[in-house]
Amino acid sequence: MAGGWAKDGAVSEQIEASINDELARLKARRAPVGDSLTHCADCEEEIPEARRQAIPGVKLCIDCQQERDSSFKPRAGINRRGSKDSQLK
Repeated sequence: MAGGWAKDGAVSEQIEASINDELARLKARRAPVGDSLTHCADCEEEIPEARRQAIPGVKLCIDCQQERDSSFKPRAGINRRGSKDSQLK
């Protein structure tokens, strides 16, 4: 239900547009840029031509990239509402 001069479904369209913009921004940010390296930046092994063509701007070989991806651990946020300190006054 739209209000005022807005057409029906305008709010949903705006939400979808915002989500699509954010997804596009994240994809662009994660994509490597520039020329691909012929050798891995970490271990100096040769990066296969097929990988360099599939991912423009690649800097790591498959093994080093898998190791880097598996070592990523997302940090947990702080639950301030559940914290005893936030309840003390």
